[in-house]
Amino acid sequence: MKNKSVNSSRIPVYRDAGFEFSDADTTKDAFAQETENERVPGLYIYSRYRNPTVVSAEEEIIKLEESSWALLTQTGMSAIDIAVSVHQHAEATRPWLFFSEIYGGTLSFTESILKKRRGVQVSYFNPENEEYDLDLFARVLRDTRPGLVYIEAISNPMLIVTDLEKVIEMAHSEGAAVIVDNTFATPRLCKPLALGADLVIHSATKYFSGHGNITAGVLCGNDARLMKEAVEYRKFVGHMLSPDDAYRLQTQIQTFGLRFDAQSRNAEGITTLLDKHPSVERVWYPGLPGHPTHNTALKLFGGRGFGAMVTFSFRGPSDNEKKNRRDKFIMAVSDSIKIIPSLGDPRTIIMPVESVWGAKYPDPGIIRMSPGFEDWNNLECIVSGALDKVK
Repeated sequence: MKNKSVNSSRIPVYRDAGFEFSDADTTKDAFAQETENERVPGLYIYSRYRNPTVVSAEEEIIKLEESSWALLTQTGMSAIDIAVSVHQHAEATRPWLFFSEIYGGTLSFTESILKKRRGVQVSYFNPENEEYDLDLFARVLRDTRPGLVYIEAISNPMLIVTDLEKVIEMAHSEGAAVIVDNTFATPRLCKPLALGADLVIHSATKYFSGHGNITAGVLCGNDARLMKEAVEYRKFVGHMLSPDDAYRLQTQIQTFGLRFDAQSRNAEGITTLLDKHPSVERVWYPGLPGHPTHNTALKLFGGRGFGAMVTFSFRGPSDNEKKNRRDKFIMAVSDSIKIIPSLGDPRTIIMPVESVWGAKYPDPGIIRMSPGFEDWNNLECIVSGALDKVK
């Protein structure tokens, strides 16, 4: 979608709160169509409903995920809220099943919002030996008969890769809808809708934006009924992305593939440095042959890569020694690599896992690293130098 009035290569930022109508009959027709949640091209009423700048950015994501539709929201959490809410109806009494290795904010949402405030029955499916046992999953499906299954393609922060094709097939065989958070894998590695997922969500704050200067979320799908319900929910709850952020996202997403590929190469390089260093106890990276879900990653991603995240832990005879080594590393890289609670930025950033998710991951030596797309020689020098200072 472009601005037809001038020779612009991209749509402008439409900051209109409400859009102009020529007469009462046109106004009536527009609101009648809006009531039916019909997304009429070129027809806009109010920016909480739809906005042309936002629609233009959504079209970019439709191409990436190869979906029929995409809806942008102001955060990844609001995309999650819409995605689960379209499956929540008064007559829907079946429990929902969440894979337990997912973003901590999502788990908190299931407890604080879904269970506590909305009364949804929520169950969790846990991994066995850092991978999901599909035979056990089949039994859990039969026992719980969930109406909804929620999973991440690559889990945050321990990087468990899920066999999406089998999980989706098994869930559908028991009548459950499937939502996949594809933030870590991105459509560069896999497209869950092509595998049968009902909805795919992203924190577009991360790799789609990739510059750490906006927050955004998106949900994608192929089912027109789900789209209508998602449009309705976004409209009435007010989860719409701002036109200014949509404009920046549309611009930034054009370099997504180049950025993600460079970040993935840097992740592979950092993994090699960490894996052979005597101060590092363990590295979690799906590209390592010893990773519990390495073969699953090979199958799911088809040789396109293993993602751009690395999680690792420092060794030590005690938690205090692990913490000391972690803190020495953080201080050694602090001029170039910052502690920032996000990922997918241009610069490499880190998060001490125990500091944020200590109740679930109490090991103080664990760090989650999001490699940026810096020059590899510089990044290698920074990480290698810091590791050598960790005694």
